[in-house]
Amino acid sequence: MGSKPLVRDLLKEKQAELTASERRLSAVLLEDSMVTGLQSITRLAEVAEVSTPTVIRLARKLGFDGYPDLQDAIRVELAERMKRPLAKLEAARDDARDHIVSRFVEAVSENINRTLDRLDLARFDTVAELLSDPARRLHLLGGRITRSNAHYFFNHLQIIRPHVLLMDSSPSVWPQSLLDMDDRSVLIVFDIRRYERELEKLARLAVGQGAEIVLFTDAWGSPIEKYAAHTFRAMVEVPSSWDSTLAINFVVEALVADIQSRSSGQSADRIAALENMLGASRIFRGN
Repeated sequence: MGSKPLVRDLLKEKQAELTASERRLSAVLLEDSMVTGLQSITRLAEVAEVSTPTVIRLARKLGFDGYPDLQDAIRVELAERMKRPLAKLEAARDDARDHIVSRFVEAVSENINRTLDRLDLARFDTVAELLSDPARRLHLLGGRITRSNAHYFFNHLQIIRPHVLLMDSSPSVWPQSLLDMDDRSVLIVFDIRRYERELEKLARLAVGQGAEIVLFTDAWGSPIEKYAAHTFRAMVEVPSSWDSTLAINFVVEALVADIQSRSSGQSADRIAALENMLGASRIFRGN
């Protein structure tokens, strides 16, 4: 895919230029994570309740020659989103000219630079302010691969401020957490390809409870985006059978630094209290 814009991003960027029928068609494509765009032009027009010329006009407004050209771009985008670990491993083996460490460093550096290029600093500031508000209750959760990112963020936030909860990895106990969510709650979710349907369901229910969602995802965007108030996309591809979350953690660590700065008095008191507890409780010292 290189650096070509994603179809889903083009649809969002062009909203102000679209007619009412084109916006309806755009909404259908975005709602189903672009999968609807793989159908015939006639079927897509029926589903969106628009004319076939509307489909063609939308494709051209997005910069494509026509609907077949748009479909090709959607196929590539979906293939990248659903790429399996074994396929990625074979692709990595094809490029064995340099040592894996050199290639990995190059890929990670590129991921961080491209993530920074796309980072909305105003959104970053808004989220830092949101997460530093002690009146907000923060709930964190990651998927199978990103669970460690959620743990890492939780460990830091818990020291900086109160009311931070790490949700259990088992969906069977999520209803208990949902019970405590309201309009003062923030659900921080990590979800990269292959996206987890359980997390999407949780996000939908959390929004229903009034919670605000902060999403960390990959370049293609988790389906949770449609529920998220704030989304951070990071580049994840490396010469490995697994995606890398180092660029995601870069954003997380920058947020930790900003949140601590905004909560300096509160966090200093909490750290001092924690040190006192560690000093007074020999059980934590193992003697």
